[in-house]
Amino acid sequence: MYLSTEKKVELFENHGRLKSTKDTGSAESQIALFTYRINHLTEHMKKNRKDYSTQQGLLKLVGKRRKLLNYLQKVDIERYRAIISELNLRK
Repeated sequence: MYLSTEKKVELFENHGRLKSTKDTGSAESQIALFTYRINHLTEHMKKNRKDYSTQQGLLKLVGKRRKLLNYLQKVDIERYRAIISELNLRK
């Protein structure tokens, strides 16, 4: 599988709000996980252009990440700016 348990733990430690392995619910850790999955699916779509089910899943993931980013922007703008710069996302 492309996403092992160790990789998830590493994502949560590096980008989570509490910087712990069990911080799976914070918006930052979820955004980091979605970004990793989006990057993986983007590479898949470059090779398999006609995989429409993957394309639909990719668009749903992008929408979920966008909603979380909007929420974070409304609640705490500093956390939003920090996660945008860490993950090299653009608004």
